[in-house]
Amino acid sequence: MTRIIAGGLGGRRIETPKGDGTRPTSDRVRESLFASLRSLLGGFGELTVLDLYAGSGALGLEALSRGASSAVLVESDANAAAVITRNVRELGVPARVQRSSVERYLESSSDGPFDLVLCDPPYAVTGTVLTEQLTSLRRLLGLGSVVVVERSSRTPDLVWPDGYEPLRHKAYGETTLWYGQAHG
Repeated sequence: MTRIIAGGLGGRRIETPKGDGTRPTSDRVRESLFASLRSLLGGFGELTVLDLYAGSGALGLEALSRGASSAVLVESDANAAAVITRNVRELGVPARVQRSSVERYLESSSDGPFDLVLCDPPYAVTGTVLTEQLTSLRRLLGLGSVVVVERSSRTPDLVWPDGYEPLRHKAYGETTLWYGQAHG
């Protein structure tokens, strides 16, 4: 089990999918991620959030707990999507679970604009595929939207495509968080 760290739902436990198909972000990394986002965004009130490769939904649910107004949680795995749906229902938060591949969602979605995107792809997703996804994502963002990508610290540096300004990156052992902002 994983728990929501802070905000209105702080301390509440959420279910995680069984097996090794998902890799939940550790409490330590989530705590650092949301502290950095608070500094960048000035808070979470009224933000619209997109959680790509949602897994258990922990990142999107954490944002909602801290004041985001709504979230879309995208997950392709049927078991994981069912777990997220149960978590959303149990917590009573304004989130929609979208069972879809990230590529299909980005190609066909009319959602947005999103203020914050949290993207935690499986480590096997290549840098080329991730760059293509970030390019497709750009149409769902507003000017100044923040995107955070979680990657293995062993993978090459993230290459932000046109339309993004790299802000910073920070390693936490095996995990590196990359922050970018939509511009232009």
